[in-house]
Amino acid sequence: MALFDLPLDQLRAYRSESTEPADFDEFWAKTLGEARAHDLGARFERVELPLTGVEVYDVTFAGFGGHPVKGWFTLPAGTREPLPVVVEFVGYGGGRGMPHTHLLWPTAGFAHFLMDTRGQGSGWLHGDTPDPVGSAPAYPGYMTRGIDDPHDYYYRRVVTDAVRAVEAARSHPLTDASRTAAVGISQGGGLTLAVGGLVPDLAAIAPDVPFLCDFPRATTLTDRDPYREIGNYLKTHRGRDAEVLRTLSYFDGVHFAARGRAPALFSTALEDQTCPPSTVFAAFNAYAGDEKEIEVYSFNDHEGGGPFQEAAQLRWLPPRLARR
Repeated sequence: MALFDLPLDQLRAYRSESTEPADFDEFWAKTLGEARAHDLGARFERVELPLTGVEVYDVTFAGFGGHPVKGWFTLPAGTREPLPVVVEFVGYGGGRGMPHTHLLWPTAGFAHFLMDTRGQGSGWLHGDTPDPVGSAPAYPGYMTRGIDDPHDYYYRRVVTDAVRAVEAARSHPLTDASRTAAVGISQGGGLTLAVGGLVPDLAAIAPDVPFLCDFPRATTLTDRDPYREIGNYLKTHRGRDAEVLRTLSYFDGVHFAARGRAPALFSTALEDQTCPPSTVFAAFNAYAGDEKEIEVYSFNDHEGGGPFQEAAQLRWLPPRLARR
């Protein structure tokens, strides 16, 4: 796919037309307050694996509604003192998979907490966390589940789980809560932005080709899933455009970005039809932190920088997580 979005100079100046709800902060304060009424109950159970360089723990914690959410917690072998922790979120359709596939951060010397995504985990990596909440009729996928009302919307539960995942990671005695970073690709990048806007004391975030950003533009610019799920829903539910965009505005990475303060390393790919570059730049340009950078991959689609971006993160993140 050749370049299809705005030229790079216009991307660097682009601003989203997504309308922030007047009660955005109240909505999220109430949502997280309700979640925190449930005991976090984070349990870390050692898993014996033929891996000599790491120690792995099967994690369960209470997310939205007190529902059990799974994860993996991995430490460099022999860890005795608290380490900085990298909390990672998974891309759309994937689950936590197997722990031996997530060794980048622990082998770089960090504690690593990977959150499973409720109700997903059958697309490309398996998951172990059900979503016990139903919804009104929705288009196949996750993007329109509960889309009639922000209180019922699927991503209200997932974003809440993500915030609680940070709290669970910080609860382990071998993590240094003051040195917590959030990272993720695509959907995981969108959740990273959400956590960055809702958890005020993170040390760094690294949203990689983030999804869930600038819904008004994304839903009209690309015909690729997952954004296209919303368009297909509206093909059937004619006349609900304004209602749907209002719901989505509570979950738009642009509005979370406007509240983010931690140092941030973004990435985008100029041929990305899944998360178009203008939607990523919408969040990047709105990001409120004083320290922010974006890696631009000119001839890549949604794979973005791949291992090149991982290398960039491995250079960028350690100084932000150094002991203060």
